[in-house]
Amino acid sequence: MEHRPLGRTGVTVSSFCLGAMMFGAWGNPDHDESIRIIHAALDAGIDFIDTADVYGAGESEEIVGKALAGGKRDDVVLATKFHGAMGEDPNRRGNSRRWIMQAVEDSLRRLDTDWIDLYQVHRFDPDTDLEETLSALTDLVHQGKVRYIGHSTFPASRIAEAQWVARDRGLQRFVTEQPPYSILVRAVENEVLPTCRRHGMAVIPYSPLTGGWLSGRWRKGGGQQGSSRAGRLPERFDLANPANQRKLDAVEDLAQLAGEAGLTLIQLAIGFVLSHPAVTSPLIGPRTMEQLESQLAAADVVLDDAILDRIDEINPPGTTINPADNSWVNPDLERAKRRRSRG
Repeated sequence: MEHRPLGRTGVTVSSFCLGAMMFGAWGNPDHDESIRIIHAALDAGIDFIDTADVYGAGESEEIVGKALAGGKRDDVVLATKFHGAMGEDPNRRGNSRRWIMQAVEDSLRRLDTDWIDLYQVHRFDPDTDLEETLSALTDLVHQGKVRYIGHSTFPASRIAEAQWVARDRGLQRFVTEQPPYSILVRAVENEVLPTCRRHGMAVIPYSPLTGGWLSGRWRKGGGQQGSSRAGRLPERFDLANPANQRKLDAVEDLAQLAGEAGLTLIQLAIGFVLSHPAVTSPLIGPRTMEQLESQLAAADVVLDDAILDRIDEINPPGTTINPADNSWVNPDLERAKRRRSRG
């Protein structure tokens, strides 16, 4: 499998990153099967694994830790994330120094490792000063518990602000961003991807299949599909939503294009994300061995300009068909705040 530079860190990673969200209660509850999937991904050349404390309330991290036991840990670039609520206590969440220092110890224990290669802020927190977050993360790097730091779903303005804060305060800088990105979810092309390129950051986009929409399962005439993800996020999957009907229309056109190109819909979708020059390693998030194999088949796909132009006709650059798929809305841009802002 091809390797690509992780921004300007000097580290290289496989062109696919194995996302572990579906291992455990959120997807596959069979720990042994999940471990077999992880081992198969490693055997296929993937050396980059991403998880988060909130996935299955820590269960995903525990599975990954068990999968990397027995000497496999040293050969893997291991990433995890913090921010989401890990209990009812309001201080067991967010981006404060208090929580970061506790969250990292919990993740290290569950992952059964002495260090985390890439420790990421899962979401931006407008109520926590960026300097506080960066200062705590910098201390973790100095302690050797974390090698590099990154963030997920930051808007372009906050990406730039975080870079400035790190520079001005002499703190560790974020080296990666993890946004949602797919043929159906292209908003990050407008500002996020160009901003990351300007700052030399690696981009590790998640959900290149748009949560399963581009897996071939969601097709016209197939009716409402059920899944754990659809249950948690009805605004992205409920076919009564007109925006999701428009996604179905796009999927039909994309499936036809894939067939004409001699590709599966999955290969077309992942190949599209791989083709963007700002992208380092798309996350693939299989729940089963069959899903892993179908996604690995996209590793060598190269889409020519004619196919990319056809994709642009189906969903234009910078366009997200259903805004709910963007996952996060900058609170500074909410209508009420714009209307009432004094600053």
